[in-house]
Amino acid sequence: MTEFTLLTEIPLGEGVEFNGNILETNIINLAVVVGIVVSFGGDALRSLLESRRQAILSTLQQAEQKAKDAQDRLAEAKAQLEMSQKKAKEIRDQGKLAAEREKSALSKQTQEEISRLQESKKESIQLQQQKAVAQISERVIAFALEEVHSRLGQGLDETNHSSVVNFGLVQFSNYQPM
Repeated sequence: MTEFTLLTEIPLGEGVEFNGNILETNIINLAVVVGIVVSFGGDALRSLLESRRQAILSTLQQAEQKAKDAQDRLAEAKAQLEMSQKKAKEIRDQGKLAAEREKSALSKQTQEEISRLQESKKESIQLQQQKAVAQISERVIAFALEEVHSRLGQGLDETNHSSVVNFGLVQFSNYQPM
């Protein structure tokens, strides 16, 4: 007989002999122990496995719920981001429009101010010209009066006397009352 003979190979009637193969005896012992543990501890093992299965299912459900909540929060955050971007674009557009209006208003105001200053410059120049003309006229008149006084003080000769009288007559004849 070989060293690895199984119990099934032992013919009936030969008897039981000692099996020295450690591998076979360990397998047989393990099968017996597992059979006893399953028959006596099976209910406890099943309840332990069932409770573990329930805990795993509960953990999976919680994880799925958390994932769903996270997806919902992500979608909400994306929607808020999109809304914020739209609002920021609107604010930028409004700012650009306001800047353009302000620029246009300032340009118009500047043009009006330039026109007003040019008009004021013209008036100021005219006023200065009038003052200059008046001063020159006063000096010419004063000079003319001095000249007249000096000539009158020197006495008129006949030529000067007749020219002054003729000038006075011409002025008197051209005089028209208003």
